[in-house]
Amino acid sequence: MNNGETSTSMVKKYRPLAVAAGIGSILGSGIIVGLSATITVWQNGLGLTNSQVGIISGALTFAIAIGSLLAGQITKTFGLVKSFNWLNLIYAIGALICVFSNNYIMLLIGVIITGLASGADLPISLTVVSHDAPDDKTSASLVSSTQIFWQIGVFMSYVCAFIVSKMAGASGARIVFSILAIFALITWAWRTFSTKFRAFHEEGEQRRIDREAASQTTEKVSIKTVFAGANKGRFMAFFFSILIFYVCWNLLANTFGQFQTFTLVQAHASQSFATGAGIVLNFISLLATMAFASVAGGKYRNKFFLVGITVQFLAMLGLAMSSHSLWPIVITIGCYNIGNNIAGEAMYKVWTQEAFPVEVRASVQGFINGFSRVCCGLFALITPALVVPSAIRNTMFAFAAIVFISFVAGLTMMRLEKKHGINNF
Repeated sequence: MNNGETSTSMVKKYRPLAVAAGIGSILGSGIIVGLSATITVWQNGLGLTNSQVGIISGALTFAIAIGSLLAGQITKTFGLVKSFNWLNLIYAIGALICVFSNNYIMLLIGVIITGLASGADLPISLTVVSHDAPDDKTSASLVSSTQIFWQIGVFMSYVCAFIVSKMAGASGARIVFSILAIFALITWAWRTFSTKFRAFHEEGEQRRIDREAASQTTEKVSIKTVFAGANKGRFMAFFFSILIFYVCWNLLANTFGQFQTFTLVQAHASQSFATGAGIVLNFISLLATMAFASVAGGKYRNKFFLVGITVQFLAMLGLAMSSHSLWPIVITIGCYNIGNNIAGEAMYKVWTQEAFPVEVRASVQGFINGFSRVCCGLFALITPALVVPSAIRNTMFAFAAIVFISFVAGLTMMRLEKKHGINNF
């Protein structure tokens, strides 16, 4: 870093790269929410059976998981930058297959292709950002900011689905997927042909080579050398702390994402109230994510985390004790959305990028993403039975226990970072 360049100016300089990576997050949340919000439209337009609808929805979940698990192998085969550049073209091809599909099989193939590309893109994009960033503080700020785009993708998909909901047949769903395809094509072109990004990639690679030379490392960094080498204890501790934290966090986030409206309706809210509340709560989530991104590279990051995880815990207890009263439930879910985004996925992304060498970050994050999605997919099979009025009180107490487990894992991770000098917070 040049003497005249402050940390703030470096974040500003590299912000376009974070935006290009962040659009991948928009596409990731967009395909999940977009399919969820339009699946009944596809069903009516293409004459799908209920079992076919279930297979398509499940196929997307597992395609994203498989894509995440394969991210490391993809970068190893094609290279980090090339994978970053071209995955969005594959996403666009899958989305366009959905747009022009006229039967169940064609829609299923399009969804699977899109899901595979989306699942692989997230860990690869974050690895590129942290690889190219000139220092850890800039990297933390940029990586955490990509979570804002995930929330934007959720919001945009709901709005688009609402706008086209009155269209006949599958036309509305085709428009939603066309928008996703257009975004993917624009992102592919931007990532691939930007001379600024090419310079960032080259500078980042040179810094990596210089660090490797300075440490006098001759052995090539790989998953084997990281988890079976001299520092295996350190990296295994990092890995399991992050894995436990993220799986626990994601189980709750996935449950509320799928069943928040259901929970409100069970508390005697109208469908329109529940949907409107969902939009407001999503906006609250976006603000919370932006608040965390502003401190992700600074000394207040861990304090924000502790506040966020405490708010989540209290929100679960609040839901357990609020019976079936509507407004207490709305308020506690709002508090949960704040805590969930202050001490949540953005924190997980930063930890993963900080804790592991750049050569294995895509593999590690891809595995954690994929494993977590499989856990959430399996958990979703029993979730409806857990959120019915007769069971929801005990369920929320159990969720409070899960939040506590994630707190212990997060606290362990913070202490490990301090022990190994990863940051000075």
